[in-house]
Amino acid sequence: MDDFRLKVFIAAARNLSFTKAAEELFISQPAISKHIAFLESTYGVRLFDRRGSSLSLTLAGQILLDKATRIQSSYDELDYTMHLLTHAHMGKLRIGASTTIAQYVIARIIARFNELYPQVEVSLVSGNSRFIESALDDRLIDLGMVEGVHHASHLQYRPFMDDALCVVASPRHSYPTPVTEKTFLSLPLVLRERGSGTLEVIENELSHHHLTLSDCQVRLYLGSTEAIKLYLRNSQAVGIISRAALENELTLGQLTVLPLSSLSFKRSFSLVMPRGPLPPLAESFAAFTMDNCQPSV
Repeated sequence: MDDFRLKVFIAAARNLSFTKAAEELFISQPAISKHIAFLESTYGVRLFDRRGSSLSLTLAGQILLDKATRIQSSYDELDYTMHLLTHAHMGKLRIGASTTIAQYVIARIIARFNELYPQVEVSLVSGNSRFIESALDDRLIDLGMVEGVHHASHLQYRPFMDDALCVVASPRHSYPTPVTEKTFLSLPLVLRERGSGTLEVIENELSHHHLTLSDCQVRLYLGSTEAIKLYLRNSQAVGIISRAALENELTLGQLTVLPLSSLSFKRSFSLVMPRGPLPPLAESFAAFTMDNCQPSV
């Protein structure tokens, strides 16, 4: 159950494009324009500023987007609650996952969840941890899954899985092991970008040893773990990568782990959500994740 005109407006407002909204909702662009015109006529306001082919929200459009998003969430919660009366889990669940979790962890969780609840429609967006927290603030997702150590105070976090970051390199090149703190500072590093949970963990561990990234020999920052792994396989550089992302490369002998003597890069993957009660379907997924993943310590 929902108000289709509000759904059309939300799609147009988030995409700032009638064409993309039409593609998302599988209707024609004239139909999008008709529904938007109806809303503008009903409320006597312009919802979009149109400059050539570009769109931007007016103040009225921004207000309607906030209210419409809340209304749509209430419709989703109503659907879920009413279907529970017949013991059916139904509805739409929007999840956001930081890059490492999205690529290497969450698919197994969603697959098992959908086996139990095949009538739940799950959608997934990914980005670095800061992007996921921002999407949660903007109500683009119902809950998120992030890595890292620095958390936003206005959100709540539930650790659901432990992870270790491994120092890795191509086996074609040798380094003295175990890697001491002094040796680590001399290694040519390839790291994830600013805003990633992986980089936060590295910076946090370095700070415990009164060090910063400026003390290290950082060769470059890359925006994905896959890019780092490919770079390492073709260079003498060293990377710091989640153990969850290394299964294939370690099995095939494409990368090798360098043991550490004093540094230790560990973290937890966490569910992140607004403070207060969650929508019932999001709470069900959160509980399922906590029950079916390795608990954090």
